[in-house]
Amino acid sequence: MTEALAAIHAEAFETPWDAASLSALLASPGVFVVADADGFILIRVVADEAEILTLAVRPSARRGGLGARLVEAAVVRAAALGADRMFLEVAEDNVAARALYARAGFHEAGRRRGYYARANGRREDALVLALNFPRPLP
Repeated sequence: MTEALAAIHAEAFETPWDAASLSALLASPGVFVVADADGFILIRVVADEAEILTLAVRPSARRGGLGARLVEAAVVRAAALGADRMFLEVAEDNVAARALYARAGFHEAGRRRGYYARANGRREDALVLALNFPRPLP
């Protein structure tokens, strides 16, 4: 399974994660994946917080709603595991991902300056985004 995830990640990112890295993450406590043939989302839940570790969708499958469906499924599963909020980091220049997360209700909670290293040597800020899950009615 991790080979298939690594292949998707390699199509989706300039600096992809390999199968061994994905396998190690999946073996970590609280980590789960929601996968589709064309994409996946990797989440870690610790106590009442969840973190999107990565969301990868094949370029050929983008703009069809798969990313939104993966995020929604991850939120549902994280909430079922006890999380009441979710965080992620996204490159400031990743306009499409930022729009996806904004549509899902994420808001900017911080910034990590120079967090992402680009192949051309440039560094890009990461925006820390957060989503508070709706609380059940009493």
